[in-house]
Amino acid sequence: MPGKLILVRHGQSIWNVENLFTGWVDVDLSEKGRDEAAQAGRELLAEKIEPHIAFTSVLKRAIRTLWIILDTTDRMWIPVERSWRLNERHYGALQGLDKAQTAAMHGAAQVKIWRRSYDVPPPPLAQDDPRHPRFDPRYADVDPGSLPASESLKDTLARVLPDWQSRIAPELETGKNVLVVAHGNSLRALVKMLDKMSEKDIVEFNIPTGVPMLYEFTRGMESAGRRFLGDPAAIAAAQEAVRKQGEKEASRA
Repeated sequence: MPGKLILVRHGQSIWNVENLFTGWVDVDLSEKGRDEAAQAGRELLAEKIEPHIAFTSVLKRAIRTLWIILDTTDRMWIPVERSWRLNERHYGALQGLDKAQTAAMHGAAQVKIWRRSYDVPPPPLAQDDPRHPRFDPRYADVDPGSLPASESLKDTLARVLPDWQSRIAPELETGKNVLVVAHGNSLRALVKMLDKMSEKDIVEFNIPTGVPMLYEFTRGMESAGRRFLGDPAAIAAAQEAVRKQGEKEASRA
């Protein structure tokens, strides 16, 4: 039988607190985010789930979340692979901007389209913008033509899929339990693919920070269901908080 898949969105970041568009900007966890990561590890211990291999992005908020989970579960010795393909969706020229101020400038309806539509990306970074990932040394070995200047969720799924097909799924097929610590949108892309979710449904699906999501599979590698690990009421409240974030931005616009 295939192994179990554990998906974890990184713990709360500093820019989550400051309500800024983050994307590929490499910001760290807040203190609450570190606590969330440790709690994620405790949830895995409570379920007696032992990861055999882990995958994460090349952004420190995901990497540090993974470190804390592995430390909490005493699994720091397992193999870890980092991939730019698991990065957050690239928010283009919106990165670093205050979400409420951006809604006031462009209108809440337009910002909601950029944030939550399936196939409409935000305005892109110019190719000579110093914030463009082609100037970042961590992507020096990546074909510059593959590096995004802005992405929709659809684009993010296209970026994530090769890692799923070439690395993550094959490990599951050998019976290994796989831990993936990544970001809200790179994980929503995986959820859409695994659950065959419609474009309409995936844009309304919210993943709270630091809460493990467990998938089990049939012998044919079809999803046999998913569930969040932890207190159901607390998880529902965290999902609702993510959903209401956009409403708060609209009310401030």
